[in-house]
Amino acid sequence: MKKLFAILLVLAAMVAFPGTTAAQFRVGVNGGASYNIYSMDKQYMTDYRFYGGWGATAGIMGQYNFTDWFGIRAELDWAQRNYRHTRAVYEDKLDYRYCNNYLLVPVLANFSFGGRLRGFVNLGCYGGYWLSSRRSGREYNFVSHTAYDFSQTIKFNPEKDQRADFGFAGGLGLEFLISAHWSVQAELRGYYSVVSSVKQYMAHVQDYRYNTTAALQIGGAYSF
Repeated sequence: MKKLFAILLVLAAMVAFPGTTAAQFRVGVNGGASYNIYSMDKQYMTDYRFYGGWGATAGIMGQYNFTDWFGIRAELDWAQRNYRHTRAVYEDKLDYRYCNNYLLVPVLANFSFGGRLRGFVNLGCYGGYWLSSRRSGREYNFVSHTAYDFSQTIKFNPEKDQRADFGFAGGLGLEFLISAHWSVQAELRGYYSVVSSVKQYMAHVQDYRYNTTAALQIGGAYSF
């Protein structure tokens, strides 16, 4: 489905801009920092507290420009979607910090403007996959009444954990053309998931949880 969507975008652009100058293809890399917000429908779990978490992101990209101002970009990105979870009743006893690694594949329409220093906008959607997860922090044993630190790898539960992801992506950025072939970019990117990371495995309780991620990334590209 994603390949078909990309092909349709390419064909539409070719029809819309048949008389433009020669197309240009570019490849590049990017890296930077991510900040993730994890949200849920608390329902009766009103003492749950979630806090945003910083992480890292890196990836590769390919872009096909149909005109000076319009192109299609596809990326293969690794991104961390981290967060912290506590409970208000036991805030001094329970403190969980989650490190989640995702593979993201955004397909974006790229609109740019300017000369050697150019502004650009990316708009589109993405598919993703939850690669791995770790949890660390402080736990409390209510039997022995002792607190202890821990760090553990989380094993996915196929009945509960939704590892496939999908959503919308967009970004604003600046590009500087160093030469005819080389350029550098800085972009503030956002990912808005529309798929709950928890499957609705309980008959009478709906448990929806979502990731919303911002990424500040810097990269370089080579144009052919």
